[in-house]
Amino acid sequence: MTTDSLEVALRQGLAALDLALPDTAVRQLLDYMAVLGRWSRVYNLTAVREPAEMLTHHLLDSLAVVAPLRRHLGLPPLPVLAPGEQPAAFARVLDVGSGGGLPGAVLAIACPDLRVTCVDAVAKKAAFVNQVAASLRLPHLRGVHARVESLTGPFDVICSRAFASLVDFAAGSRAALAPQGVWMAMKGRVPRDEMAALPPDVEVFHVEPLSVPKLGAERCLVWMRPTQAESP
Repeated sequence: MTTDSLEVALRQGLAALDLALPDTAVRQLLDYMAVLGRWSRVYNLTAVREPAEMLTHHLLDSLAVVAPLRRHLGLPPLPVLAPGEQPAAFARVLDVGSGGGLPGAVLAIACPDLRVTCVDAVAKKAAFVNQVAASLRLPHLRGVHARVESLTGPFDVICSRAFASLVDFAAGSRAALAPQGVWMAMKGRVPRDEMAALPPDVEVFHVEPLSVPKLGAERCLVWMRPTQAESP
């Protein structure tokens, strides 16, 4: 696909998701996808290399969670900021096992009022996210080379995309969760076995189906939070 046809397909996907992104963000998404493809030829950041497939499996798949995330955080429709303008406040998001920045970098591009940290145990992947933040001028995005267990947060939302089982995801990142924070796990089919294996102090409070444009596969979000201790 040419750059122009990729932009047309991206804009069609955004319309299907009812996301009104400014032209600057559309260009940043396409630039991000291009640099992800270039780095992947050397560092194997993603097995998906064909541009049209990257558009659906990476960009649109990640963009599909923007509206549910903003709705949970109580944020208004996507803000349009003037060049150099900063949001009045940031919500704090941690992307665990982010790899090449999915969905973290995409969320940072689409939502300038999120402060996104992408953590990965592989140094080259965290370095890539920091390169994206610098080259695309995303001051609210950063990559961290660490194990998630070492982070303390606090983060309002901790998300993951095909990172680990729900049990391991919650256990490993719990210390980084804000007191009223939640986990948002991106999954394919509803992971009923994983949900059943969760400990009593973690509850699933919502399972949300996702519709990803041009992707013929099941997707869902599993929302979790620590169980509130009962009063004596």
